[in-house]
Amino acid sequence: MKIKPEESSFDFIAIGDTVVDAFIKLNQAEEIDDNIHNTRKLCMSFGDKIPFESVEIISGVGNSPNAAVSASRLGLKTALISNVGTDTYGTDCLNHYKQEGIDTCFINIQKDKITNYHFVLWFKNDRTILIKHEHYNYNLPSLGLPRWIYLSSLGENSLSFHQELFSYLKDHPTIQLVFQPGTFQMKLGTEALKEIYKRTKLFFCNVQEAMHILKTENLDIRVLLKKIAELGPEIVVITDGPAGSYAYNKASNTSWFMPVYPDPKEPYERTGAGDSFASTFTSAIALGKSIPEALKWGSINSMSVVQYVGAQKGLLTQEQIRGYLDNAPEGWDVKEI
Repeated sequence: MKIKPEESSFDFIAIGDTVVDAFIKLNQAEEIDDNIHNTRKLCMSFGDKIPFESVEIISGVGNSPNAAVSASRLGLKTALISNVGTDTYGTDCLNHYKQEGIDTCFINIQKDKITNYHFVLWFKNDRTILIKHEHYNYNLPSLGLPRWIYLSSLGENSLSFHQELFSYLKDHPTIQLVFQPGTFQMKLGTEALKEIYKRTKLFFCNVQEAMHILKTENLDIRVLLKKIAELGPEIVVITDGPAGSYAYNKASNTSWFMPVYPDPKEPYERTGAGDSFASTFTSAIALGKSIPEALKWGSINSMSVVQYVGAQKGLLTQEQIRGYLDNAPEGWDVKEI
């Protein structure tokens, strides 16, 4: 679909792969700390038959689709640039987006392709995801002049698409770019995507991803924030799960720490916590909020998402976020660091 720049009135266009997630709830596994690599391992008996408790299939997810649903619920006029196959899963995804108020005019139904399908190994309140991105033909549609473009996870054959997107952004300097790199974008490396990094207004990743992107073992958050900013992004946000989140504004050389909003109960399942934080922070900035305010919004929406299965069910509206802000516990606040 061709849209003339003067006809586009989207606040937020997300770009990234659509996924169907099959949540497989495990009850016979083991969680082991790997102190050498500062991570945890999910372990099961090799060659055995492993019972599982349940499976739940959720359509229309993925980093960018999650962000689009979040922005739409927060009141932004939202569209999604993505690809689906000609299978029933693709139809389910399209119907889901329409129900969420997301414009699907940019979604390409690719002939003889299948829709991305991932397996989520859900153990306790966290997950390990088995991913496979189909080799879609990535093409940038004529998308007009949206206020914000939110770029996230794409397949490993998408390098030329990134270059095409950068050219479009170069010709349309008023568009603000958000970059939340996915697995294959991080694999491509900062050199291959250097123009995207330089053009980025808001950048999001977690601590482990920041270390991977920078090829460093340095765990100092201040160092990670500034090193990412040196790649180009104006505002860098790094999340650290239950330990909270951090933001850095290169223009003012100011950093902040945001503790998590206290969970009303133990987190049920953590998929989408990072997506909800990043997209909510972005939406808050798009709505005229300050960085400290955006950190609060992101923390609240992340808290809500982890109370449910999947990345979207717990996403809140502006009114609901304001309710949590009005009833925030004493001492919960942003701190400059």
